[in-house]
Amino acid sequence: MILAIVQARMGSIRFPGKVLKEVNSKSLIEILLYRLSRSVVIDKIILATSINPENNILTEKVKKLGFEVFRGSEKNVLERYYRAAVPYNPEVVVRITGDCPIIDPLLVDEVIELFVKNDVDYVSNGDPPTYPDGLDTEVFSFSSLEETFNHAISPFEREHVTPYLRNNDKFKRLNYFNKTDLASERWTVDNVEDFEVVKCIINHFAPNLDFTWQDVMDIKKNHPEYFEANEGIKRDEGSKQAWD
Repeated sequence: MILAIVQARMGSIRFPGKVLKEVNSKSLIEILLYRLSRSVVIDKIILATSINPENNILTEKVKKLGFEVFRGSEKNVLERYYRAAVPYNPEVVVRITGDCPIIDPLLVDEVIELFVKNDVDYVSNGDPPTYPDGLDTEVFSFSSLEETFNHAISPFEREHVTPYLRNNDKFKRLNYFNKTDLASERWTVDNVEDFEVVKCIINHFAPNLDFTWQDVMDIKKNHPEYFEANEGIKRDEGSKQAWD
């Protein structure tokens, strides 16, 4: 079983409640879950959020969309991820974060395929990144997640889920590279400026939500103004390379 776990919560220092911000009457989390559900290899998608009461509204929204929700620790996101996965006994876990509403399901499937075809513990498209920020995909075995849960000690490792897995030589890892380095492109939503960019992208294709990441690159040629609001913000500035 391939289980995708989307981590999201309402709390955010830079942009509180961002996952429920709407574009054309659809919340960003709704757009993310719809796009991810277009994957042809993922067997199940669940949301992992925290027990903080402010996430009640997010939980209700996602359940109404037809997705299951697991609620766990606010800060120990590694524990939240592990506890969310256990009931499903998956062979493979896919990690997607809630700040990636225009995640590309075709790209996600390509990263998963690289994992499945190789005898490794972990594959991502972000170590180092060559795809636009906002397309981040991590794929790892459940056994590796379990080992990480049992051995990761530092608060940083436990808050950000995969640093222990990514930085420990006991795990076999691969990275999925793009032919062109597009890591400077920013389509994630970490602050208000990012939201303005993503809103322009979504509005351009509306009501179609099945556009690809290559389609987004194409519109930048004719509409560079769509992408101006968050220029100058460095990749992973808010998380210090932690993807969370």
